Formats: sequence, structure tokens, C-alpha cells
Amino acid sequence: MGKHVIVGAGQVGAHLVERLTGMGHDVTVVTRSGSGPEGVERIAADVADRDRLAAAAKGADTIYNCVNPKYHRWAQDWPPMAASFLGAAEDTGAALVTLGCLYGYGPVDGPITEDLPLAATGTKGRVRAKMWHDMLAAHRAGRVRATELRGSDYYGPGSTDQAYVGETRFVKPLLAGRRVLYFSDPSIPHAWTYLPDVAEALAIAGTDERAHGRAWHIPTGPAVSTREVAERLCRIAGAPAPRIHEVPRPVFTAAGLAHPMLKEMRETRYQFDKPYVLDSSAFQSTFGMAPTPMDDALRTIVAASRETASREG
Repeated sequence: MGKHVIVGAGQVGAHLVERLTGMGHDVTVVTRSGSGPEGVERIAADVADRDRLAAAAKGADTIYNCVNPKYHRWAQDWPPMAASFLGAAEDTGAALVTLGCLYGYGPVDGPITEDLPLAATGTKGRVRAKMWHDMLAAHRAGRVRATELRGSDYYGPGSTDQAYVGETRFVKPLLAGRRVLYFSDPSIPHAWTYLPDVAEALAIAGTDERAHGRAWHIPTGPAVSTREVAERLCRIAGAPAPRIHEVPRPVFTAAGLAHPMLKEMRETRYQFDKPYVLDSSAFQSTFGMAPTPMDDALRTIVAASRETASREG
């Protein structure tokens, strides 16, 4: 078995630790504070420090970039960290697997496929596009072995408060019979990517040479409206019928004046104003991985939420 270094211990990193250790690999987790799941080596490091990151990844087979800077600081924080990841991969010979997103494509008509141009005009989209262009150039020059995996909005156990259909702002209030505020039309179909599937896809990409040299979409099921997700969640949980209320656009815009996160969300709101469909058939056919059916995922989410509530209660 190999050595795998996961940088970032948030909603994805924790699932990836569980997946890789379950496969028998040695896992090291790198975070700024040195925190992370129990049972693995944990190292405190500034991710933007190339030498420090390379030292932590010495002897590694794969480095996983699962970092997510504060939303409103992407333009400042991502460039030095991205350069450090590339440098550490080059210095150690480890493969670099980066967890990306769909922002680089910008607004798209129809299903999103990997062969679409990275044509974003927004700040965050341009940041992510440049990161991938730099990785791909380094790969083609023979300096590193790199790949990027891109998913849509996450849902699943352990999701953060930034997740649109995550535990804090969606699952808990619905299971308690409370209303949920949503910033767009909840009847529009949208692609949702299940967190354990993100970890599974990353683990595959980090242990299979066929993944290198291109970007992939993480296996994701058919687009489902937020309202339907809520209805299926409540039906599975035996909770009251969901109450979802759309926040009027002027109110949403005004709220952004006081909250940096909401202000930044305006740049990518286009993803929720019309159907947002992700085509992940390339990864599915190449590596034989299918997305977890949504109802199965929702059953796991309900069980995890109830277990958390029981511990906290």
C-alpha cells in the first residue's frame, strides 16, 4: 500500500481519509492548525509554503488538494497555494490530485462536459481556470503528474454550513418541521454531488494512472430540484411536508452588503437560475464508478443527522 497526503480536513478531506485508510493506505493529513481525523498522522503547515508542504509529502505516492479558502479571498489565497502544490508535487514526484469545481466553465447552456472551454468571466471562475491551465501545462511538460476532479454542489453527512442542501441550513430545519429559506427558485433542476462519492472518486484518481493529464467530473446523479430533494428527504425521514421559501432577489442582493459570503454568491447565482446539469459519464465509464442513488444518500443523511442530534441532546 502507498502513502497518501491529504491537504485539508474539511467536509471532503475527512471522507477521503476514511476511504483511503479503508483501502489500507498510510495517510497523512496536512492542515494549518494540525487538526484532522484521529488515527492518522497530522501535520501543521502553511499550504503556501512549498518547502514545508514538500517535506510533509516526502515519499508520498499522491498529494490531494482538498483545501477551500474563504470564499471572498480566493483571488488572494489560491495563487500562492496552487503554486505550492505544484512545486511540492514536482519536488517529491508525487501525483497531484486537485479537487476542483465547475466555476471555471462559467454559464453553460445544456449539460456540462469536460470538453467545454473554461470561459468564466467572474473572479472565482478565472482563478480556478488558471489553476487548471497551470497544472495541465506542468503535466504536459513532464514536471508533474496531475489531474483535477470537478463536482457540483455537495450534499451528504458532514457537509458544512456553506452547502445549499447541507446539514445546517437544509436538513436540520426540515427534519424539525421548520421552513427553509432558499435564494433562488427551488423548482429548478440542479446537479448535486454526494460527499462520499467525491471521496471515492478522489481515491480512484489518486491510485490509477489513467486519471492523470486531464480533468474529470465526479460521478453525479440526474439533476433534481431543491424542492424535490426536500420532499424526498422528508418522506424518508417521516418528517412534515417541507416548507421552502424563495428569498426575493432584491433581499438577497441587499444581504450581500453585510455578509461577504452572500456577496460572493452573486457571482455564481447563474448556476441556480436555470437547469444545471452535470455529465459525469466519462469517469463512470472509464473507472466503473456510479453515483450513489439519491434516496440511498438521503437515508444515510437522515441517519447521520439523527445520530448527531442524539449525541448533542
